[in-house]
Amino acid sequence: MVTSILKDKKNSLFIILSGIFITNALIAELIGGKIFSAEKTLGFEPMNIPLFGDFMIQFNLTAGVVLWPVVFITTDIINEYFGKKGVRRITYITVGLIAYAFIVIYLAMKLVPADFWLSVNATNAQGEAFDINYAFEKVFSQGLNIIFASLVAFVIGQLVDVSVFHRLRRITGPKKIWLRATGSTLISQLIDSFVVLIVAFYFLGPWSLTQVMAVGITNYIYKFLIAILLTPILYIAHYFIDRYLGKETAEAMMEEASSQEV
Repeated sequence: MVTSILKDKKNSLFIILSGIFITNALIAELIGGKIFSAEKTLGFEPMNIPLFGDFMIQFNLTAGVVLWPVVFITTDIINEYFGKKGVRRITYITVGLIAYAFIVIYLAMKLVPADFWLSVNATNAQGEAFDINYAFEKVFSQGLNIIFASLVAFVIGQLVDVSVFHRLRRITGPKKIWLRATGSTLISQLIDSFVVLIVAFYFLGPWSLTQVMAVGITNYIYKFLIAILLTPILYIAHYFIDRYLGKETAEAMMEEASSQEV
């Protein structure tokens, strides 16, 4: 029975796509505590464009945004072949697994460190003393507000994405993959970019609405550009998936997915 399920190409495809989706979403959350300068990473000075008074547009982004485009693309592919039911199912599973991961990390931080671990790792490469247990907690911990906000934004963004995707598909039919995939991503990420900041830093944190808007606009500009640049990858993925499934099976799956009610 298990062998037959694994041999079924539809099931295998869903397992592979789900694995890519969950892995990238989880890692994005784990590395999200690091803020990096996109300009300096690429060898440029920060732009420092004035926005909303004292706030400047600088592309200081969370490291998690590096992986979220993979999640966006995977969402669109699952949408295309498995419909809204497939996307919603994997979204809820991912939220549960991310919540589980953070509970485990929280419990790990509460474990009392062994004395020899503290002494062996008491200095860095330059011979400077530091608290390895404190460093462990700082690396793996993120504020509960941010965790909660990111999960809320993730769920809302995914549900909006699947709805917009299928509404556009009813208009475009099987053609114009770029329009429904990129269009749904741009709309869902507009919501996602601001929901996470409003919940974490405005309602539950110290930021002003002006600061939320400034940072949200910067994040969305990045996501907008990446969504456009990654559009060709959707066509490449469709090509290989259609070859793997076979033309008739692929077309039947896409037809069934598009017939699901929005």
